[in-house]
Amino acid sequence: MRGLRTEQTAQVIIAGHAFMQNLRRGHYEPAVDAPPALRVAAAFAELARAI
Repeated sequence: MRGLRTEQTAQVIIAGHAFMQNLRRGHYEPAVDAPPALRVAAAFAELARAI
């Protein structure tokens, strides 16, 4: 893949993927009460309000 030419870009992608997986599984405070299918969307809506 073109975007993973350096180790730094690979680390960023891996960290983002791990964050999304943990968010979807309910490991973080935002959207922990949302149903599993809607956790990511609810978390992003909650984060958007915080910003």
